[in-house]
Amino acid sequence: MAKPKFKPRKQVAALAIRRDPAEGLRVMLVTSRGTKRYVAPKGWRMKGRQDHDAAQIEALQEAGVVGRIHKKPIGFYEYWKRLSDHFELCRVKVFLLEVERQLADWKERDQRQVAWFDPDEAADLVDEPGMSAIIRDLPKRLKTAR
Repeated sequence: MAKPKFKPRKQVAALAIRRDPAEGLRVMLVTSRGTKRYVAPKGWRMKGRQDHDAAQIEALQEAGVVGRIHKKPIGFYEYWKRLSDHFELCRVKVFLLEVERQLADWKERDQRQVAWFDPDEAADLVDEPGMSAIIRDLPKRLKTAR
């Protein structure tokens, strides 16, 4: 019997970080609109945009953060996205965003909470094991992401 083939839909995510002199490396997460779980800003690829640019737009719309986005992905993960009547397998390309500032107002400000965490805490809070692994491995990945 043939195994069913799932072709994952493609998404992009911004893993927003800042280096705080007092607290060290910090990772920003936002709550999802539906379940209020902590996630990294992410969304579907955008026609006519490079994937890293689309990830940067998602971070701006969902968290109001602006900074330097890396053009090369820092990692990939897969998860099952819950839609209204079914689940979709998604493959997410994750780009590092070094946050320079957060705006006072942004598109989804009233729909999400934004919070900063140390990497271990952020890794524990996200539900997707692949994203958790990327965050947990962040100090090592940062050395090669320059």
